[in-house]
Amino acid sequence: MHPDGQEALLHIMVNLGCLVVVWWSLQTFRFDVFVRNPEGAKAKVLMVFVTIAISYLVSSFFLDYLEKSLMLRYLF
Repeated sequence: MHPDGQEALLHIMVNLGCLVVVWWSLQTFRFDVFVRNPEGAKAKVLMVFVTIAISYLVSSFFLDYLEKSLMLRYLF
């Protein structure tokens, strides 16, 4: 397997894993306090967008941390 392919697969898996964890954790958040119709389509789309945005930030943090920690071997 090509190293770029492995890296792409790792990124996809981390992104999907973070997406699942963020979606699961946001289920406890009370969106009904912030939206008028929490069962409506707009509220559902907002929930999806918030999930995607947070999971992107979380996965980017972990992937960047992994990349930088692997670069530490070139320090010495």
